[in-house]
Amino acid sequence: MSEPTDLSILDLRRKFADKSLSPSDYWLALEQHIEAWEPIISALYAYDPEDARRQAAASTARWAKGAPLGALDGIPVTLKELIATKGQPVPLGTAAIELIPAAEDAPIAARLREDGAVIFAKTTCPDYGMLSSGLSSFHKLSRNPWDPSQNPGGSSAGASAAAAAGYGPLHIGTDIGGSVRLPAGWTGIFGFKPSHGRIPVDPYYVGRCAGPMTRKVEDAAFSMATLSRPDWRDGTSLPPNEIDWMDLDINIRGMTIGLMLEAGCGLPVDDEVRDAVLAAAKRFEKAGATVVDVAPVLTRQMLDGLDAFWRARFWGDIMGLSEERRNAILPYIHSWAKGGADVSGVDAVRGFNQTIEMRKNCSKLFTEVDAVLSPTNPIVSYPAEWASPTNDPARPFEHIAFTVPWNMSEQPAASINCGFSRSGMPIGLQIVGPRFGDMLVLRLSKAFEDWTGGVTNWPKRPV
Repeated sequence: MSEPTDLSILDLRRKFADKSLSPSDYWLALEQHIEAWEPIISALYAYDPEDARRQAAASTARWAKGAPLGALDGIPVTLKELIATKGQPVPLGTAAIELIPAAEDAPIAARLREDGAVIFAKTTCPDYGMLSSGLSSFHKLSRNPWDPSQNPGGSSAGASAAAAAGYGPLHIGTDIGGSVRLPAGWTGIFGFKPSHGRIPVDPYYVGRCAGPMTRKVEDAAFSMATLSRPDWRDGTSLPPNEIDWMDLDINIRGMTIGLMLEAGCGLPVDDEVRDAVLAAAKRFEKAGATVVDVAPVLTRQMLDGLDAFWRARFWGDIMGLSEERRNAILPYIHSWAKGGADVSGVDAVRGFNQTIEMRKNCSKLFTEVDAVLSPTNPIVSYPAEWASPTNDPARPFEHIAFTVPWNMSEQPAASINCGFSRSGMPIGLQIVGPRFGDMLVLRLSKAFEDWTGGVTNWPKRPV
């Protein structure tokens, strides 16, 4: 099998069932593919091919008996390093903390194991998941498979790089301000942030979600039946659902879709990005939707307030570390966090209150439209060695203005490729739905993928 990366989850399940391919044979082919790519993009942490072979062999035996454990039995999966797996440390992307093995699987890892998935590695992230970059004081520098001199984005940096390079059909990232969608946009993959609480996480936090990162919309949708099973450890976990995640057909005619081309603050939108998103909007118009221009939901005051709140919270998290350990944090992040020492309690609360203002604006907008289209990222790309698109810790969140409001409003949002720049780098279209409108986002994404044919020219396997 020369191109194992072309197989979707459904392809693999069919082949496992008819015994034309076993989980073990698929894994061995995928292992060779990873070995060719990994020295270039450094997407993985705690990669254990021997354990993956054992897991795949156990799955092969179950499929031979016609008794797979669950829907993802034998499917190779990676988890963002922040998602705990029993017996492995959770470095949080930083050299500043002690490497203590996790006592138990986080909810996502537990659900995947219940269904027989082959968890073969964790994926890299920056220190504490606080950058849109593959830069870390602990992990090797992760790079973009489309051009290794460029950044894969973050903080789900390794997950996006692994998906784009074809390390199997399913990778799980986390997202508190855009960390699934931003890197998905920069690497040309599909990244889905569901409604808050749809996929249980531990620890949970305001705006923090997890979501699948895949090459195809269908793979992300299929994984949701497993990932969305509730878990008591997430106090925001949504109730059990009867959602048919593979019911992806939609009639767009008659829908009103908002087109947001200005974020309200942050980096200006590159012309190439604007043109690609406008062309995508015309696809929806052609399918029968009414596309209307909509104003931004974010303001400078909201983004600066969130920045102050996050700085204060993060400084509170690390101020108890020894000076030696604090100094081990990536200097960019340490410099940013240190500003939190001067944020008063009152100002921190005022900053947090800006998340409520974001929620109000997002809710009001969705009284007027059924869905929203926007750029995922305002710019095309930036160097792999940079900590963020500005590379300036005094201006750390200028690139998240299109993505972060939907975390605070708890609404589902996805990034899907909508074209390429003149330099050959991917451009992401963000599709946003109303709260709990997860299926709407997936259906609109699948429709767009069908119209465009999806990405077919994935980065070539290195020789």
